[in-house]
Amino acid sequence: MKVDLFDFDLPEELIAQTPLEERTASRLMVVDRKTGVYNHEQFKNIIHYLSPGDALVLNDTRVLPARLFGIKEETGAKIEVLLLKQLEGDRWETLVKPAKRVQEGTIVSFGDGRLKAVCVETSEHGGRHFEFKYDGIFYEVLETLGEMPLPPYIKEQLDDRDRYQTVFARERGSAAAPTAGLHFTEEFLDEIREKGVHVTFITLHVGLGTFRPVSADSVEEHEMHSEYYHMTKETATLLNKVKEKNGKIVSVGTTSTRTLETIANEYNGKFAETSGWTNIFIYPGYEFKAIDGMLTNFHLPKSTLMMLISALAGREQILKAYEEAVNQKYRFFSFGDAMLII
Repeated sequence: MKVDLFDFDLPEELIAQTPLEERTASRLMVVDRKTGVYNHEQFKNIIHYLSPGDALVLNDTRVLPARLFGIKEETGAKIEVLLLKQLEGDRWETLVKPAKRVQEGTIVSFGDGRLKAVCVETSEHGGRHFEFKYDGIFYEVLETLGEMPLPPYIKEQLDDRDRYQTVFARERGSAAAPTAGLHFTEEFLDEIREKGVHVTFITLHVGLGTFRPVSADSVEEHEMHSEYYHMTKETATLLNKVKEKNGKIVSVGTTSTRTLETIANEYNGKFAETSGWTNIFIYPGYEFKAIDGMLTNFHLPKSTLMMLISALAGREQILKAYEEAVNQKYRFFSFGDAMLII
């Protein structure tokens, strides 16, 4: 299956550069995968597509201010480091720019030496492992020196870093936000609960794969990077009951979807308290075992996320919906509008 099958034309002006003032003010395209019909709604109308006894599953990962700007101690050259994954202790997997300036033994200094990083291993595509040295608590130092790791297609500065954080973010460890969750407020989640819909959380820390395009020509050749996930006993018990009573499980975002499908694959269509690393790659031909519907944002052409939603709704139907979204001037990507696939 060729990667080019998931391409589409996107005018640059439709890439949302800033979040809307109100989180819930986005538009919503609803795609019915059985009938092929799609409706244009306001985001808050998602509540009409959820029934009592359904479950809405959100990713409660918290984005780290993971982008650091420092200098190479030997030469004073400027170095940008993006934290991706804590390996053990103070050792982290990172992406570095420009990578050619950082080899094993290189020391990078941040914040006039308040934080230092020694390169202990190099890998392809700008990947580097660093051992960090500092006084105090690492995450407090990071809060002071780090910046939010906004995607490269966002050129505007973010005035309020909390806008690249969901209101329910708890478990810190992500290199990017689970952006479908950015549309919710606590008040709106309470409205959903009042309708009798279960609102529950899983954790998946978004990592390296988010920042790397698909470089292979064929879909099957692409390899996903592993990301850490966790499901609590409470959530597993709830979702199993929802399934037993024929309620719908609606995942919020591709990260929640990948987590739920990883667990359902491991436990024969059921859920359990579990944690681990997943590199699940969902593309057309995949049979979904966990979810009945999905809320997501509009994605990049030829991305693994386009392949995932095409697996759920059909490639041709998704491409038609995206063509309509472009014609109707929907806002795309992280700060953009939303799509509900039912």
